[in-house]
Amino acid sequence: MAPCPSNSALDLATGKIIKGVSIDIEELPQQDKALDLSDKLYAGKVVVVGSIENRTQTLNGKQYTLRWLVATGIERASRDKERGHCSSQ
Repeated sequence: MAPCPSNSALDLATGKIIKGVSIDIEELPQQDKALDLSDKLYAGKVVVVGSIENRTQTLNGKQYTLRWLVATGIERASRDKERGHCSSQ
């Protein structure tokens, strides 16, 4: 079992947990991509700047709308309180 829900995002402005979100890091600056992001994002150890987008994808002839967090920057390391929704913390 995973230590943290890798498909949720915590909106720091509202305190709302947004479930069912995948992350797109293609818009990150190269220096941010060079960090060991996979583990940090999975464990909620970094705060990213970005926006939530709904994207339509076709799979096996069916269309699905999926939510994506499009990260445009790494703001800072997350605080313990911000990682509180993560079961590994």
